[in-house]
Amino acid sequence: MEFFLQQDDVCQDLRELSVINLIVSIFIVVGMLISYLPQHARIIQRGTSEGISPYFVLLGTTSATSAFANILLLPKSRQDVACCKELETFHCVAGLLGIAQLGVQWICFTFIFVLFLVFFRYNVNSDPENEVEPDEQPRWQTALLVASLTLLHGLVVIVVTGILTTVAHDKLAIWANVLGVMAALLAAVQYLPQIWTTYHLKHIGSLSIPMMCMQTPGGFVFAGSLFARLGWAGWSSWGIFILTATMQGMLLYMAIYYEIQARNRGVQRSPIQGQPPSHLYANGFDDDVPGRYTSHPEHYAENPEQLSTILDRQESDAAAETTPLLKPGGIGDPHRNFDTNRG
Repeated sequence: MEFFLQQDDVCQDLRELSVINLIVSIFIVVGMLISYLPQHARIIQRGTSEGISPYFVLLGTTSATSAFANILLLPKSRQDVACCKELETFHCVAGLLGIAQLGVQWICFTFIFVLFLVFFRYNVNSDPENEVEPDEQPRWQTALLVASLTLLHGLVVIVVTGILTTVAHDKLAIWANVLGVMAALLAAVQYLPQIWTTYHLKHIGSLSIPMMCMQTPGGFVFAGSLFARLGWAGWSSWGIFILTATMQGMLLYMAIYYEIQARNRGVQRSPIQGQPPSHLYANGFDDDVPGRYTSHPEHYAENPEQLSTILDRQESDAAAETTPLLKPGGIGDPHRNFDTNRG
């Protein structure tokens, strides 16, 4: 009898909507969805996930999975879901927006995980414009490990939840707390491998600056809203958002710094008006342009660094070439007839 009275009280709370809370909840859900779209678009647009740490993807996806499972299994959430049988659709959806927030985060980060695997390139030779040196490129074994651990984590969460729901329903609250702690710990170290990767590469690759520009202040705002509701006693809830937002802010600063440096280098490399274009960055079929298999690339380099770059590019092109006669230093097919006047 007491259970039903408590259930009625919870359902009555859902009927009495707070307009301000409803607007804030909708804003958070929509904002979270929009904030992830630039990252999805950048990976798809570039056609590669280079520059994104595999371990950042692993920690982020497993953290989002744990957080979503945690809120689904909390007693308060299960009571809200049960109330939907008695409430109108509008009140039900409004009452479940808190769950929807973490659900959207899980879906968006899982999509990053999928894009990371779909556009993962472990063969640098297949991407002539790749900015990553072969030794810096993640190996395919690493991508396979990330995929396996992520899927294994999701499977364990589903299996354990199913078993407890069937044979030990009273243990679901404990399991929910375990998932909550797991999500917090994973989120706390989530950005460390990405910070290291970006610092090591000195460029952002497929990492999205607009996404971080939206999520970094959003993390502090969300932490502030939790602090206003929970006070200092809820430090374990809002503290993790301050930590993650701070680390994401550090990553954002690094990304902007390296992007400005890259653009400055691009301005310096652009030809001055009235001067011929640099040999290294020209593109065409002139005699003044180094070909893929030029026999004397040193004639096109202005310094040893440019010569090294040309040689590296030629070796990369040769490795991707299917015709074995075409090699750096050669002249192409020796049996080809170059006399265009002959029939």
